[in-house]
Amino acid sequence: MNNLILVRHGQSKFNLERRFTGFYDIDLTSKGETEAKYAGELIKKLNINFDAYFTSKLVRASNSLNIILKVLNVSSPQIYKAWELNERHYGGLTGLNKDETIKKYGIDQVKIWRRSFSTPPPKMELDHPFKNKIKSDIVGESLKDTFNRVVPYFKEKIKPLILSNQNILIVFHGNSCRALLMEILNVSKEKIVEFEIPTGNPLLIKFEKNLQVIDCKYLDDKRSKKILFNV
Repeated sequence: MNNLILVRHGQSKFNLERRFTGFYDIDLTSKGETEAKYAGELIKKLNINFDAYFTSKLVRASNSLNIILKVLNVSSPQIYKAWELNERHYGGLTGLNKDETIKKYGIDQVKIWRRSFSTPPPKMELDHPFKNKIKSDIVGESLKDTFNRVVPYFKEKIKPLILSNQNILIVFHGNSCRALLMEILNVSKEKIVEFEIPTGNPLLIKFEKNLQVIDCKYLDDKRSKKILFNV
């Protein structure tokens, strides 16, 4: 039996301000740093020796991983950074306040943009104030688009390590985590809408040899809903 732990980064400055973040690279708040430290403390109690660590190219995730590694007191960790693990690109919504966006477009439309599987947000146009701050040709992504980059990366780079009985820690983002859970837990595109991934709360997934999930739980169960899989 081996382990995979998934952690959504600690609170970012845009999380605090309730703004759509996506590919915009913004750091943690002091609360986010505390959340990452607490995540590290929860993981440390498990006494798991990790073989590799994965994170995105965005600083809020990589800094969360660095804080966790400091708590774990890991020397010379094997870290892999990949843009494929980035948050979904929120397109034209990037930087907008979520409450103000709901007032403008309605809660139903915003829920579709945020939580549906295949509907992308409005495209990020060339005159968008964040366009020059994001180095990417992508102009917006649905969860389906995010799934189509996260899952192939997982299958190529991470799954073989798990199959060889290695323990893996991934620190990334809410939507890239949701996409990966669809694959690992066999969650339907209808049910994934209901998944809300808390910041800084490690999700422990235990596998048997054939990558069959035998357990899946948040380490801080007071801050999360029970994860149901094969739904």
